[in-house]
Amino acid sequence: MKLHDLQPDKGSKKKRIRWGRGIASGHGRYSGRGIKGQGARRGKTKGAYFEGGQLPLVRRLPFKRGFTNIFRIEYQEVKIEALAGLDEGATVTPATAS
Repeated sequence: MKLHDLQPDKGSKKKRIRWGRGIASGHGRYSGRGIKGQGARRGKTKGAYFEGGQLPLVRRLPFKRGFTNIFRIEYQEVKIEALAGLDEGATVTPATAS
């Protein structure tokens, strides 16, 4: 094998498409953008979830919002009137607090 025998694998090198170079190229006239409309204009395209101005599905559905805190601590309410009746130094539990 010599240096002039070396070549890339079949199909590994692909020629880039030259848009807007005449009808014969297959990518002329509208250059794959169609006729008029939002997609035919210059600039950035809309986001993946954009639905033409309609309220997106993501915002229409009420579920799956927020998150559940796995470190949440649940507290028991204790009223001061309930503590007044206890002895000094007594342990307060949910049963004695109510």
